[in-house]
Amino acid sequence: MQRRIVWGVRILLALAFGAAGASKLAGVPQMVQVFDAIGFGQWFRYVTGLVEVGGALLLLVPATGFFGGLLLAATMVCGVATHLVLIGGNPVPAMVLALLSGFVAWRLRPVSRPAVTAA
Repeated sequence: MQRRIVWGVRILLALAFGAAGASKLAGVPQMVQVFDAIGFGQWFRYVTGLVEVGGALLLLVPATGFFGGLLLAATMVCGVATHLVLIGGNPVPAMVLALLSGFVAWRLRPVSRPAVTAA
């Protein structure tokens, strides 16, 4: 059951980040305006779009899901900070995405096993 929940969240996040990243890469006017307000230049929109699409793809591959969740959680923490410090607006959607991405990363974290010693 828990495995299905994690997969459901991974798919939901992959769809959300894939769509958001694609809109940034496609130059949707609203995204261009947001990144103008951020003030780092449009190159940052492309980088953010690539990170979001790449993170979405990483979430869908079983061996890389942890890294996708971690990458997207960090990206959304930066998104929350951007809303709070630079552009205003509602940071709650970014907070929710950060928490969900962090949940996925936590559930998929590598588990270290104790070393086996010869007697």
